[in-house]
Amino acid sequence: MEDRVRVVIAEDSVLLREGLTRLLTDRGHEVVAGVGDGVALIKTITELEAQGELPDVVVADVRMPPTHTDEGVRAAVQLRKAHPGLGVLVLSQYVEERYATELLAGSSRGVGYLLKDRVAEVREFVDAVVRVAEGGTALDPEVVAQLLGRSRKQDVLAGLTPREREVLGLMAEGRTNSAIARQLVVSDGAVEKHVSNIFLKLGLSQSEGDHRRVLAVLTYLNS
Repeated sequence: MEDRVRVVIAEDSVLLREGLTRLLTDRGHEVVAGVGDGVALIKTITELEAQGELPDVVVADVRMPPTHTDEGVRAAVQLRKAHPGLGVLVLSQYVEERYATELLAGSSRGVGYLLKDRVAEVREFVDAVVRVAEGGTALDPEVVAQLLGRSRKQDVLAGLTPREREVLGLMAEGRTNSAIARQLVVSDGAVEKHVSNIFLKLGLSQSEGDHRRVLAVLTYLNS
C-alpha cells in the first residue's frame, strides 16, 4: 500500500467524483472533501488551510461549471501560486496543450496532468496521485507525446539522440531511473549514462544538484 495521502476532489460529475473517492479510499487514502466547481474548490482549500488541515493533493477536472471550459485548470493554477507545497493533479478528457503548459509554467514539482481514460488503470492512477502528493510529477504519456512532437521542431533539444529524447520523455512522466530502465528494458547504469548526457547537452551543471532533473523536464516541456 502507498503512503497514506489526504485528497480533495473537484469534479462536477457526481458519479465520477464518487468513483474516484472509492478508488482512493479503498487503497487507504483519505478524501477530505469533494466539490463540483472551481469556486468551491478554492473556498474549500482556503477553509482547510485556516483549520491547519491543508490536504496533500487536489485532483481536479480541467473543465467544470459554469462554462465547462477552463474553470478547473484556472483554479489549479491559482492554488499552485497560493500554496506551492500543495500537489495538483488535473484530469482532462483529451490533451489540451495550452492548459498543460500553463499548469507547468512555474514548476513541475507536485503537478500532474492525466487523461480521464487513465483512471480506469487503477494502480497507475493511484500511484500518480501519491507521486504528485509527495512532490513528484505525473504526466500522461499522451501529453508527453504531444509536447514531444512540438519540441522536435526546436533547436534546444536538437543535440539529443533519439534514445536520450525517449529517456527525457519518460523523465517528464515523473518516472525514476529504475522505472525508465524497466520500461526500456535496459540496465540502470545505461539510463544513468543517458541522463548524464542529457544534463550535459542541455547545459545543466552539477552545481544545480537535484534540481537538474526538474530543469531538464522544464526545458523539454517549454521548448
